[in-house]
Amino acid sequence: MRKVMIALVLASVGAPAMAQTVTSRAKTADYQFSYVYPAAAARIAGLKAWLDADRARMQAKTARGGTAGRRHAAEGGYPYNAYSFDKTWKVVTDTPRFLSLSGDSYNFTGGAHGMPASYGLLWDKKADRRLEPKAVFTSVAALQAATRTAYCARLKAEQVRRNEGHVSSMNTCPPVKNLTVLLGSTNGRALDRIGLIADAYLAGSYAEGAYEVTLPVTRAIVAAVKPEYRGAFAVR
Repeated sequence: MRKVMIALVLASVGAPAMAQTVTSRAKTADYQFSYVYPAAAARIAGLKAWLDADRARMQAKTARGGTAGRRHAAEGGYPYNAYSFDKTWKVVTDTPRFLSLSGDSYNFTGGAHGMPASYGLLWDKKADRRLEPKAVFTSVAALQAATRTAYCARLKAEQVRRNEGHVSSMNTCPPVKNLTVLLGSTNGRALDRIGLIADAYLAGSYAEGAYEVTLPVTRAIVAAVKPEYRGAFAVR
């Protein structure tokens, strides 16, 4: 029977309680797993339940993949590299209406390298439910129309900077539907900035990594927000 190590702790990552995290780790001969979310999320019962379910689902998936990967390696006569999955959620902002989280993961399944990914999450305190950040807008098309010009200009500038003055053919301006959207605040009272993340391969090569552009909330962006959420936004 393979040895399994599992830990679930409330670990301090700084001085105040708001900086604490709930951390779950597991390690076997087949896989390694880590899942972290902030204590601010753990204090909301519905959100904690969703995060714990997501953690259990991803750990089970990683365990199944690792078991299958080891079996395929044995059958093929090649070395097995243990699978791994790490996911960390952090607080973007906590306003009277929304708790906004950003997530980052890294998934390794035995190839040349693992795959990173990003996520956005909103908890609507008034409705007591989880939202995908794009869901607060009337449509993805409306959000794209409100951000496209500024986003593409800032993205291109960052692409040129990273590539020492050159823009490769991969460095396109991806549509909002393919991006991770994060909603943030400069004052903790209203959502007044928006982050748009293009994961690896969307706006450049794997080596270039993810591209994140942060824009101020404009009148055009507020106009693209569903009426029931507009009061939670402010023009910056």
